[in-house]
Amino acid sequence: FYLFAKFWAWVCIRRRMKLKLAYILLSAAAVVFCAGVPAYSVPFSRTHGAAVKTQNGENSTLVSVMFGQPKQAEAKASRVVVARPFKAPKSAVSIVPFRSEAMNKDVLATVILPNAYYRQPNRRFPVLYLLHGQDGSHTAWPSIRPDIQRLASMYSMIIVCPDAKNSWYWDSPVDPSLRYETFISKELVGQVDAKYRTIADRKARAIAGLSMGGHGALWNAFGHQDIFGACGSTSGGVEIRQFPKNKNMIASLGEYEKNKGVWDSHTIMNQVELLKPNNLAIIIDCGTEDFLYKANESLHKKLLEHKIPHDYTTRPGKHNWPYWRNSLAYQLLFFDSFFRDPEFLWTRLGAPKKQK
Repeated sequence: FYLFAKFWAWVCIRRRMKLKLAYILLSAAAVVFCAGVPAYSVPFSRTHGAAVKTQNGENSTLVSVMFGQPKQAEAKASRVVVARPFKAPKSAVSIVPFRSEAMNKDVLATVILPNAYYRQPNRRFPVLYLLHGQDGSHTAWPSIRPDIQRLASMYSMIIVCPDAKNSWYWDSPVDPSLRYETFISKELVGQVDAKYRTIADRKARAIAGLSMGGHGALWNAFGHQDIFGACGSTSGGVEIRQFPKNKNMIASLGEYEKNKGVWDSHTIMNQVELLKPNNLAIIIDCGTEDFLYKANESLHKKLLEHKIPHDYTTRPGKHNWPYWRNSLAYQLLFFDSFFRDPEFLWTRLGAPKKQK
């Protein structure tokens, strides 16, 4: 019928018969042709088309091509079939108790798993430990970014948000019941590696946080460079001595006037000497209207003086949720770059390439 319709359409045109009849015959021929050509499902490759993004941020690896063989897909594809978005189970965001022998209690943490954790059961994942600020809890970051599971899926990383009360993430020299540094850097990391399919290596482990958590992330990373390969602070309280009346710091360190030496040794500003160039990937940011802005500027300058490569960003913003909501996206991108290729990140930060 296809050949018959095509022939008579040609006859109609050659003999200048009614064009309407010719159009009808040509349309019929096209319909028959389309119906008779199968759709090819081919694996994605650079020569077969472009990657397809699903709603959960992951690439679909299948394209459906019509009108031709797979090698002609890029030129002749008429439609793309996108895989149905994967719906993460409820366990993708869960509250989990972790045991602290150092403090003789259970500590809660919100654990966020990426979609790939369920779709690729043999795969292991890097981990980001994300710390809350003063008066916050393990639910702070999921509240600031309700789409945090989507972000974890986008970058295929596990995110762990531990609860540390108002401890400032130290091992207190005053109160032996406050040993959150030991919990975060040793007990929690060990239990997460045992419970989940993680890549148990410093090159696949980062720690970051906001405000008090920014201080805590840098404090734990600077002091445990064998555990963490990257760290980040957003609006971080990096100079504690500007708050000598802070009741939570006093509870952990004692009164400032009577314990100046202790306070001096527990501020991030005096921990820079612990760093070795090209050993720890660091990202710091702070809003220009933040009351902690000047302290972060000072830390940035001190890192430069010690020739420590780092990523430092300032942008308009205050000490609030809108700023941290925006900041997290940039920090996750930084950590994703580190997890994928640490050497490339060092080059981007301007560090000399390591000799093999």
